[in-house]
Amino acid sequence: MTKQYDLLVLGAGSGGIASANRAAEYGAKVAIIEDKQVGGTCVNIGCVPKKVTWYAAEVADVYQKYGQGYGFTADSVDFNYQEFLKARDGYVSRSRSSYFNGFEKRGVDLIEGRGRFISDHEIEVNGEVYRADNIIIATGKRPAPLQQVGSHLVESSDDVFAWQELPQSVVFIGAGYIAVELSQAYHALGVETHLAFRHERFLRKFDKMLTDNLMQAMEKDGPILHPKTNFTEFRKNTEGKIECLIDGQVILTVDKVVAAIGRVPNTEDIGLEKTNIQLDDSGHIQINDQHETQAKGVYAIGDVVKRVDLTPVAIRAGRQISEYLFNQADSSAIDYENIPSVIFSHPTIGTIGMTEDEAVATYGQDQIKVYTNRFYSMYASAAWHREACDFKLITLGDEEKVIGLHGIGQGVDEMIQGFGVAIKMGASKQDFDSVVAIHPTGAEEFVTMR
Repeated sequence: MTKQYDLLVLGAGSGGIASANRAAEYGAKVAIIEDKQVGGTCVNIGCVPKKVTWYAAEVADVYQKYGQGYGFTADSVDFNYQEFLKARDGYVSRSRSSYFNGFEKRGVDLIEGRGRFISDHEIEVNGEVYRADNIIIATGKRPAPLQQVGSHLVESSDDVFAWQELPQSVVFIGAGYIAVELSQAYHALGVETHLAFRHERFLRKFDKMLTDNLMQAMEKDGPILHPKTNFTEFRKNTEGKIECLIDGQVILTVDKVVAAIGRVPNTEDIGLEKTNIQLDDSGHIQINDQHETQAKGVYAIGDVVKRVDLTPVAIRAGRQISEYLFNQADSSAIDYENIPSVIFSHPTIGTIGMTEDEAVATYGQDQIKVYTNRFYSMYASAAWHREACDFKLITLGDEEKVIGLHGIGQGVDEMIQGFGVAIKMGASKQDFDSVVAIHPTGAEEFVTMR
């Protein structure tokens, strides 16, 4: 017997949960289907445990780099990884539990098991069939595997959060924000850490000012960088360590190798071949501007579509679809322009809008004016350290509309959200200049540029 719902959501990650809860708040009969852990990547093996790990690395920096400069001394400061795991994993567990409470409060049915489409509007789970006129696919992504010889010895970025003991040494492979964040965090926690990437620079899609600054910081403080490095083979030696080779030559020997070379969409084995839903060449689900697939009433959001792979984006898209379906919103589309994003590096990076290179390529050099400021962190400088903080505004035309804003330095992660509001409202350089600066802060650099 087929069970009928107003909305079925395939995937209980951040986007799927937001979709289901918002629809249920408007009285819709909703079920959400998940065959792994509720909360998806972000809560279980992504942003949440990563951010807690980043906090631990920040605490380590206080002891290792800054404490003595401020007059604090201690006979011994030891890092207990097991106690850290209790804190981190306990927070993750409590976050996951809140979702179950939310489902119960709103009347959302959780169906545990592998969901597979058997038609455009029917999904089978554990032999039971569920039907809805409206379906949202939010199955997310998984780490892309390495294909080199010996790649079975290589772990993924997901595996890092299952470590019960810290390795003595590790190499992270990748040039994206996941590899950068994890390599810096585990270096701060006392692991001999390496970061290997194929080109001269990592984070190549970000403004060059940001990557140049961060690379200089890492060259000074660690982890150990290996640019222009593309391992071709991995093998285990007699001591149980992993040798990383290029063309037969051992380049590096470590306890663990972690690949963070990208992620691929979870679109296999969910029955899409039995629907009208189409995939692009990279395996992402094709959607229109309304997030609707070729199957009418079936939508897709989050990492499984080729838009912006950020948790808040999936949440916004899922909620907007539910607003459209069950609360008479005009559209299920969202604005993908000028989305603020942060890299939890050391120091942190915040960015909104176009990079300088993108702006020049789009509008021409004569239409673009760039403002920059650099200062040295008071927090670091007072403790006898030097930490360069860089800020940039990219403006367009005679009115100098701000179309790009980028910063790297302590606290940028918390200051960037408000500037995102300004840019979404179409602020100009004159609007920024009209704001009285808060002194002494890093944020004041964005409103004092000349």
